[in-house]
Amino acid sequence: MAAAGVAAILSLTVLLPAAAFPCGTPRPQHPDNTTASKLLGTWLYVAGAAQFPRHLLEMLLIDHGHLHVEPHAGEQELLITQRVAVGDQCLTNNSTYFEIATSNTTLVKHAKTQQTVGTLMNLSSEDLLLIQYQLQRERTYLGLYLYARNLSVSTAHREEFEHHAKRLGLSEEEIVYAPWKTELCQAKEIGKGKEPCTEPMAAATASPPPGAHWPASTGNRSHLGQ
Repeated sequence: MAAAGVAAILSLTVLLPAAAFPCGTPRPQHPDNTTASKLLGTWLYVAGAAQFPRHLLEMLLIDHGHLHVEPHAGEQELLITQRVAVGDQCLTNNSTYFEIATSNTTLVKHAKTQQTVGTLMNLSSEDLLLIQYQLQRERTYLGLYLYARNLSVSTAHREEFEHHAKRLGLSEEEIVYAPWKTELCQAKEIGKGKEPCTEPMAAATASPPPGAHWPASTGNRSHLGQ
């Protein structure tokens, strides 16, 4: 059932609108008239950070992944197709989209419900994509997803991501880097005829939380339970 669990994380689950951001935490990216064009194309999954145990387990099960962004309704909405490799399966989800509101924020929304499921956050490079989410259960769980145009992410940018995660209260054990050991899910082209660079990156897989049950799965092993 691990693959079914990961399918849920593709849609970023049911989340709270990220309307309030405590002092010192990452700030939302404020879009302009160039935001839509900069988001188009393929983004490779680099890392995730999650407080919610099930999400953490699913991140540990993911070998690699990417999302592809393409135009939808003018420049205000951009469709998102997400693919992740789990074991010997490549899972696909296209139930979310970016909604760009000039001088406001760029949100990730669910296509059917139009509910906000994530917010695009500021980073120091246009070649990086950081999405923050909040999940409400018995408490509010926070998380981040980091994507990049290629896997040659510098140490400084990794440290920037980890710094953002820690400012949200996420621990080092809740940060998981995708190992990219296989090529099961092929990424689409970026722009006109340009392929994303998929050089292998060092695996930096976080240990699963205490008391976790190991699922029967190949590749990264972890635990996520809802």
